[in-house]
Amino acid sequence: MNKALEVLSERGMLQQCTDLEGLSDLMDRGQVTFYLGMDPTGPSLHAGHLVPLFAAYHLVNAGHKAILVMGGGTARIGDPSGKTEMRKMLTIEQINNNVESIRKQVEHFFKVDGEQAIIVNNADWLANLNYIDFLRDIGRHFSVNRMLSFETYKARLETGLSFIEFNYQLLQSYDFLVLNQKYNCSLQIGGDDQWGNIVAGIDLIRRVESKEAYGLTVPLVTRSDGKKMGKTEKGALFLDPNLVSPYEFFQYWRNVPDSDVNKLLKFYTLLPVEEIDQLTSYDDERINKAKERLAYELTALIHSKEEAEKALEAARAAFGGGGKDRSAIPTTEIPMVEIEQGINIVELFARTGLSASKSEARRLITQGGAYIGDNKIADLEAKVDKTHIDQDGEILLRAGKKRYHRIIVK
Repeated sequence: MNKALEVLSERGMLQQCTDLEGLSDLMDRGQVTFYLGMDPTGPSLHAGHLVPLFAAYHLVNAGHKAILVMGGGTARIGDPSGKTEMRKMLTIEQINNNVESIRKQVEHFFKVDGEQAIIVNNADWLANLNYIDFLRDIGRHFSVNRMLSFETYKARLETGLSFIEFNYQLLQSYDFLVLNQKYNCSLQIGGDDQWGNIVAGIDLIRRVESKEAYGLTVPLVTRSDGKKMGKTEKGALFLDPNLVSPYEFFQYWRNVPDSDVNKLLKFYTLLPVEEIDQLTSYDDERINKAKERLAYELTALIHSKEEAEKALEAARAAFGGGGKDRSAIPTTEIPMVEIEQGINIVELFARTGLSASKSEARRLITQGGAYIGDNKIADLEAKVDKTHIDQDGEILLRAGKKRYHRIIVK
């Protein structure tokens, strides 16, 4: 197997390939141009986008060239893959703003210099398509029966599939054809939920250009406890620090289940496999060092080494690991006069975001998961006042074992 594919395989990142032997031979002969698409349906990438991005990085590092496609055109339709209902339609302005935000995040991974990687927007060739010509020239190559055989469409037929979404596979396939014609792109990579779309694009290139193309997917990551990777109490684990702070981002990875650390280090860091296996060879408290390394490496890559250092120090300060600087822990400022009057514990946990609502805060308290400092609070009528201010002049709240919030008294 080609060295680049071996790297993906040994890191557990190679889920499916349309023709592994053929792709390996092609890579052995020289640089392969491949593409990875990202639909800007939100203002930020999230943890679910990271595994394909890391796979792309490894391929670029092995000498191949990435085309990073911002889906400014396809986002106007919405990919039904992995969705139980139709995506919310965005305005063109929203999509364009999302494209610019995501472009900046992608540039953390790649040197976009035209040699290692380029970034393109599929709105450039999709936005002004003539629908009649598109149906005649492209749509005629697609079999409805075959499209309905793919899991994406089969699953959605049970809950309702709109006609506009049904067109998505044609548009993504057309992306692959355009990139093949313009850049000699012969490989598409993506999450495993994209398998049907990738195969359709390969078939379109074969029919129109009589050329061979390839597809490769990476796993959709779930935790060993069955939860979807990157899901937090607040929702998706976004890369944008305005949506998820670097400290919260760090803490998410620091607190993954022990059994997932080896896999996640291989997926989400650039550490050598041998070092990862050594870090995760323990089944006692030493596994926490591996979790800390995972959190640090990924936070440094996404947010900067400075933010990773701050998050590490704050985590150690909160958890008694020797750190002193708690500045990276999420904070809320409250005037002293309000603290002196006392604030109901339920209201405060909801106000700081440690609980999504007052009812959730009540559940947290009654189940024994609410703390001020190291003291458990069991009384729903308890007041937080100046007697709870610690030696640092703050009030440190905790939800469960791992989520902290600082109250800075003004």
